[in-house]
Amino acid sequence: MPVIVLEAGAFTSPLFLVRTWEVLSGCTTFSLVASLKQSNNNSSDHHRHPDTLRIFCMSSWCFFFTLTLLIHALSVLQVHNLVPVSWKNLTVTAAVSGALMSLSAAAVFPCVVVADRQRVTPRLVAAIVASCLTFLAYASESYVLRAQASELRGYMGSMPGLLKVVPVWGGCTLLPLVVEQLCGPQAPAHDAQLLVYGVMYGVCFLMSLVTLVVILGDFAGRCFLPFDKLLVGFSLIGVLLYALPTVICFIKVLGHSLHPELLILEAVVSSLTLLAYTVDLALSIKLMCCRSSMCCL
Repeated sequence: MPVIVLEAGAFTSPLFLVRTWEVLSGCTTFSLVASLKQSNNNSSDHHRHPDTLRIFCMSSWCFFFTLTLLIHALSVLQVHNLVPVSWKNLTVTAAVSGALMSLSAAAVFPCVVVADRQRVTPRLVAAIVASCLTFLAYASESYVLRAQASELRGYMGSMPGLLKVVPVWGGCTLLPLVVEQLCGPQAPAHDAQLLVYGVMYGVCFLMSLVTLVVILGDFAGRCFLPFDKLLVGFSLIGVLLYALPTVICFIKVLGHSLHPELLILEAVVSSLTLLAYTVDLALSIKLMCCRSSMCCL
């Protein structure tokens, strides 16, 4: 039976401190928000929005709290080598994804508060502050991991790797926003258009998720197609599918359509995701051309 030796220096390292910060702030955030939801259910205020955005925020905080706690425990116990994934890629992916999703939740949560017409209380202010601190914690871990040597941070710590995380974040954020606009009592008449956009976002999200699974599981050599060509195809499809919804979102924002706060969030997230797909497409084509030229030599 292996003996686990805990080093004293591990408890003072920057990674240990920021991950502890993430666990504490994440737990504080969703605990405060859960208590707000319970108190709000007892009120007689009419809810203009369904619980889609609230579920999105709570799911983001709870998921990354659980994932960070697991990564934290495996790192402290030094048994992460038993995990059948690329550990250095997993930690970077979890940190960057946690930062992006925490940022989305911190931006969406005030929309939920405004929609619920909640009275400003110290607990509500504490929940908003805690959500911002959770984002700062994950952003700090991302910075610490990015500051490491390239062989320690893995592929996901490089620019091409980070660009693979942004579309997953975009899909996770945009799908709840589309559902919120479709299910709201002031839903627009062109529901079919929003539904088509939701399908586009969903397709791109699944492609990006498959890419992450292949990278984290080191399955690139087992793909039925060359992985670099597969990445070029996924990025091209992402650019094509995101281009139209992004333009339409900005037109709606300028036209002062319904759900202005949701449209602004959708426009910002979709434009950032489209930018990530575009840059990733250029880098993937450049990498594929470089490999082809080397094979011809």
